[in-house]
This record gives sequence, structure tokens and C-alpha cells, in this order.
Amino acid sequence: MSGIVLLASVVLAAGLLATAWRSGRAELKSAAAFAAVVLVAIGFTFASFRYVAEDRIGLVSKNVGLEALPPGRIIATGGEKGPQAEILGPGWHPWYFPGVYDIDFQPLVEIPAGKVGIINARDGEPLPPNTTYALEWAEDQVRQMLDARYFLTDGGGYRGPQTSVLKPGSYRVNTKLFEVKMADVTTIEKATVGVVKSNVGERPELPEGAQSGRLARLVKRGERGIWKSPLRPGQYYLNTDAQEVTIISTRKQVVRYTDATVAQSGEHEESEIIVRTSDGFTFPVDVRVEYEIEPDNAPLLVATLGDDQVGLRSVMNSAVRAIFRNNAEGVKALDYVQQRSEQERQSLTMLQEEMQKVGVTVTAVRIGDVGDEQTLGELLKTQTDREIALQEQETYREQQRAAEQKKELTRTEQEAEEEKRLATAKYAVQVAEQAKMQRVIEAEADAESVRIKADSQAAAYQLIAEQIGAGNAALIEVLKIVGENGIEITPRVMVSGPAESTADNQTTALIGTMLDTMVREGPRPQPSPTPARSVANE
Repeated sequence: MSGIVLLASVVLAAGLLATAWRSGRAELKSAAAFAAVVLVAIGFTFASFRYVAEDRIGLVSKNVGLEALPPGRIIATGGEKGPQAEILGPGWHPWYFPGVYDIDFQPLVEIPAGKVGIINARDGEPLPPNTTYALEWAEDQVRQMLDARYFLTDGGGYRGPQTSVLKPGSYRVNTKLFEVKMADVTTIEKATVGVVKSNVGERPELPEGAQSGRLARLVKRGERGIWKSPLRPGQYYLNTDAQEVTIISTRKQVVRYTDATVAQSGEHEESEIIVRTSDGFTFPVDVRVEYEIEPDNAPLLVATLGDDQVGLRSVMNSAVRAIFRNNAEGVKALDYVQQRSEQERQSLTMLQEEMQKVGVTVTAVRIGDVGDEQTLGELLKTQTDREIALQEQETYREQQRAAEQKKELTRTEQEAEEEKRLATAKYAVQVAEQAKMQRVIEAEADAESVRIKADSQAAAYQLIAEQIGAGNAALIEVLKIVGENGIEITPRVMVSGPAESTADNQTTALIGTMLDTMVREGPRPQPSPTPARSVANE
């Protein structure tokens, strides 16, 4: 645009001069020359205005100048000839005359989401000795760092890779000074941590007596070395060229040492462990080791092994196999089989102590199958037979104890039955005694009743006999019995005797008849006794 303006002004000035020269008039030539000069000056002035769009920057290079750049510098900060530190922002900028200055219009530097901009400075102070990256600028000074003049003067910026990065956004960067490349944001997923090995920062001094090398020391965040504080899950804007990040899983993991034919998916499988016991038996042991890397121990793991895969598996395999083989040397094969839980506890304690040195926490050791038919078949069969014999002996003892208990129970039941019988007999004796006393009392009462009745009847008979005679009295009693018992009164017994004893003979005959009837018919139920009535009262 500026070139077109300048060219147009020169063409107009030339045309004006040509017209004046053809007229031949001196005054017209003088006026045309003055107008041409003014026109060229105006055109040249307007040509010095440069316009920069909103989404662009203008990089300035000075082509004309009396002062050259100092040796080793490529960006001018004091008006020297060459690329200039200043950049042109959006809008019009005057006095950048064509031919004197070249303006290179470049787009803004865009850092998209999920990315960071890693910066390399082409000019600046040399890096300090033993330094690979320039020290990091404070986060609130990054935009000031991008001011090329400030960076090369008051800021004291260093030439080479910068530790500071550009976060997502738009930046007006002098790309003749700063080279920017994209890198991914450092993302720490869940159940992982990031261990940072920084190549920038102050190098802390080794404590007296400390050793370097494989057991590297851990440093504070910002110092050079492996940071003792790991990065927790999240996103971090790190310069991954200057700060290497190793991702360490903190999930619980399982390594199984077993025959590959029985390996389970989801577990790391290693070959089975072969042990030899003190009695010379050699057999495989199926082992499963559960472990995890706690977040705070991850830096120690990286410092000693480098990562949580190849180095860790190598160290763990060596430790597990050595521990199980050493433990087996002190026991017999049968004891090893029977003391599986003890072997687990012992191996767990030893493995925890060993792996803690490299930042690994062993949470469990499980022993599965011990031996097989080929290696321990005969021993296990002998043990099985022995166990069967012991079980049979225990069964016999249980049966014997059961028989003794049954015998004791029978004896107790018999004693209880005898005691019951004794108690029953005792009660029977008491009942008999009571019954006896009752019968005695009843007998005594009956006897007393009979005696009283006899005395009463005797007294009555005596009174009747005194009134009507003894024979008539006896006859009346006989007739009473005849009436009460329904006895035939037709005589079946004849009684003879002297005439003077006729009445007695009749009575005797009647009694005989009654006796004959009673013998033939048997005893009859006796009516309830009725009190004897006194004839005298009738």
C-alpha cells in the first residue's frame, strides 16, 4: 500500500515536471519543480504509514542505519540496522518509510486449549554454566517477558530454551526473537500421580556423606532433580522438555507366580517359583503378591528404579523368589504344606521390608497350590493315609466316649428309677400304715357297734323273754328272719322230742328248715341293719 502511494506521487510529480518542461516557460518550470518536490514529499510521508490488522502483528526490519548490531546479537534494541525488538500492534503506524524499513505482517501466536507453548529465545544473554534451560519467569511476568526490548535489556533474558511456557490464549510475539512450539498439557489421571524430574532450577548441595547415582536424592519443588512432592490428579502447564514427568499408577496391582496354563486375566503373570525344603523335596509354589505405590512414595520409586514397570518387576521378581526359596530351606516339605498361613505371614513381612526400600507397599502375599502330583504325590498320599488313620482313631475315641456317656446315662437313669421305686414303696408303706390304722379304727368301730348292738339286743331279748317267755321270744326272732330272707316255713326237718318240749321242738325244726334253705340258695345280700325295735315299745 505504501509503495503504491509513493509510486503514485512520483508518477504525478514526473508528469507535472514533464508538462512544465514542454511549455518552455521558466517560471512554470520553477513552479512545477517545487510542486513535484512537495508532491513526492507528501507521497513519501503518506507511504511511511503502515496499517496492522487486529489479528496481525508487524515485525520491523531496518535496512538503513549507521549503527550495526553488536557481535552475537540478532535483534536490535537501540535502532541498529537489522530486525527490531519492537513489534507493531493493530492500527496505523507512521514514519516507517519504504526502503528504510521492511514490515513483515504475521498472525498472532494462538495456544489452543489442552496445549502449552514452549519457548526458545534466539537472542539474549548466554545461559549460566551447567545450565540447559533459562530460569522460569514468575507467572505474572510472562507477558512482560514477551516484550522483546525488555527481555533483551532490563529483563536480562537468556538465549536458548526457556522454562516458562505459554498457557492457552493469544499472544503478540516477536517471532524473530521467540520460537514457539506446541506441546500437550500434562494431565494426571485419577489413580495416578506424576513424578517430576526437573532439569532446571538450583542444584541443591549434597549433604555430607550422601551418595549420588542410583539412589538419587529427592529435592524440593522448583529445584533441579526429582521432586519429592508428586503431582496429584489434574492438569499442569509444564515445560515437558525441561521437566520430565513420569506417570505412576497408585492402583492396587497383583503379580501372580504360577504355571502359565492356569494364569488368570487381569493379573501380571510370572513363571512359577520352585523351592527346595530341608528334607530334599523340590516342588512349585503358586504365589500371588498384591502391592500398591502410595502417592508420596512414587518419587522414591522413580529415583531408584526409573518407573513402575520394567525396573519394578525385575526387583520384585528377584525379592519374591529369594524370600520364598530361603524360607523353604528351613522347613520340611510336609510342614511347609501344613504351615501355609505361617509361610504367608513370614514372606509378607520380609517382602514388605525389602520393597519399602524402593517405595513399594506390599499389602498381601497369598499362597495357592503347593506342589503337584509329580513332586509331592507320595508325600501327600502318606499324609492323607495318616490323616485318615488319625480321623478313624478320633472316631473310635468319640464312639468310646459316647458309649461311656451312654453307660453313665443308663446308670443314672437306673438310679433315678430305683429312687423312684424306693420313693413309691416308701409312700406305699405310709399308705399301708394309714390304711391299716383306718381298718383298725373301722374294726374297732364295727366291734364297738356290734357290742353295743348285741348288748342292746340282749337287753331287748331279756325283756321280751321276761314278758313272754324265752321260747316265744326266740320264735319271734326266727319269724323275723324268715320274713326278711323269704325262707319257706314248710318244715323239711322233723324234730321229735318229749311232749313237754313241744315248743322247743318246733323252734328247732324251724331253725333247721331255715338252715337248709340257706345252704341250697347260698348267702343273700344282707339288708342294711335296722335298729332293733323293742317289743316292749310296741
